[in-house]
Amino acid sequence: MSVEDLPRKEVNVLKGHEGAVLSARFNADGNYCLSCGKDRTIRLWNPHRGIHIKTYKSHGREVRDVHVTSDNSKLCSCGGDRQIFYWDVATGRVIRKFRGHDGEVNAVKFNEYSSVVVSAGYDQSLRSWDCRSHSTEPMQIIDTFSDSVMFVCLTNTEIIGGSDDGTVRTFDIRIGRETSDNLGQPVNCISMSNDGNCILAGCLDSTLRLLDRSTGESLQEYKGHTNKMHRSCQDSGLITQW
Repeated sequence: MSVEDLPRKEVNVLKGHEGAVLSARFNADGNYCLSCGKDRTIRLWNPHRGIHIKTYKSHGREVRDVHVTSDNSKLCSCGGDRQIFYWDVATGRVIRKFRGHDGEVNAVKFNEYSSVVVSAGYDQSLRSWDCRSHSTEPMQIIDTFSDSVMFVCLTNTEIIGGSDDGTVRTFDIRIGRETSDNLGQPVNCISMSNDGNCILAGCLDSTLRLLDRSTGESLQEYKGHTNKMHRSCQDSGLITQW
């Protein structure tokens, strides 16, 4: 895809949230998207037609992140009430609530098989939860961070967390090894390249940093936007599709 192929104008604006939108994610095939926000709700949309499909309500405080399984049957969410909710998409029923974080939960992510949810918390930890078990206790706790963990990415064998302590840490769950890349600035969010070789980290100094995963080398820095908040996607309660 060339620069000329990139979208330049909005297609739809999705209205409905009564407050700031804290996260918005497409499903695996891009036909639907989920949003969550300050109004304590999760909303399911058909963004291509601009249609609101369903609202999910159960959180007691703001919902900070949401993720859906690859088959679109389940979703997980987290927020200021310190809990991770595991939902049935079709019925809107909460299947299970995972409790254990000692502070607000910033991000959640399903693994490839949708059997495990990993959460990132203000309590400086990453926690793994078994969706197949009836237990509400975490399977694993990673607490080597020294500040709030803001975001999490997963591979088949690794858990990757970005933290306000300025690090991106990778945990190989096969051999129990941790590697850490210190970026020197609080990390708000991280995203992995399609080939899995690079990590793009958004930092509080308004800089995006592209890292080589194998060496930790900084490949490129991108500047231009201004970010002075921990959640750069906060806005007036609208989701804009481009």
